[in-house]
Amino acid sequence: MNLLVRDLAFGHGARTIGEGIGFDLRAGEVLGLLGPNGGGKTTLFKTILGLIPAKAGRITLDGEDVARWSRARFARSVAYVPQAHAASFPFRVQDVVLMGRASRLGAFAVPGRADEAIAADALATLGIGHLAERSYTEISGGERQLVLIARALAGEPRFLVMDEPTASLDFGNQARLLDQVRHLSRRGIGIVLSTHDPDHAFLCHRVALLHEGRLLALGPPEEAVTPETLRLLYGVEVAIVPLPGEGRFVCTPVLAR
Repeated sequence: MNLLVRDLAFGHGARTIGEGIGFDLRAGEVLGLLGPNGGGKTTLFKTILGLIPAKAGRITLDGEDVARWSRARFARSVAYVPQAHAASFPFRVQDVVLMGRASRLGAFAVPGRADEAIAADALATLGIGHLAERSYTEISGGERQLVLIARALAGEPRFLVMDEPTASLDFGNQARLLDQVRHLSRRGIGIVLSTHDPDHAFLCHRVALLHEGRLLALGPPEEAVTPETLRLLYGVEVAIVPLPGEGRFVCTPVLAR
């Protein structure tokens, strides 16, 4: 199972934001996307998802050009997890997750017991089954983000596209969410996620750095995330410090004294 993006150009209207973008996403892999604000990460994701037409290039899934697929067929393979938001209507959490079954149902079909069981399993997988009867508008931001992931999982996708899933979450909720991302990858789901925190890159199998509409680097985090690439990406000096015995690193800005 492989999702390939080849020589992709993307943008809005007549404006091209990025071009020459190419990478592959494998089953069970977490690919992190780093880039500054306004750098085109969300637009790139929307283009991959078919929400915005590509200006050039192609996207294939297991060798098939997805441009020829119906929206429903694509949604059964690739699910989108947006940033958590406060909904206007007080749907129960289990109903929000059940909405993820839409791509598996016919135009006028209603969810049955099997769909409800799949939604319940998605909640249980993320450890939030106890929220099923709660109102989506009354749970915390971290819980809402997990509910959105559960909704995506209810569609039984092979790949997840996650747009800044840790945005606006406190430190504890960020850690819990990233732990769930790693758990899902071990189940064989391919995940591409964007983040503003370069520390998160070291929890990914590979990292892509989007700079001025092109990939500045793509590869294992230890190779792609360096003081030089982070300086180019964010315009600040950064030190990368290894954690003893962890095989991981943290990034910290070098501030003037």
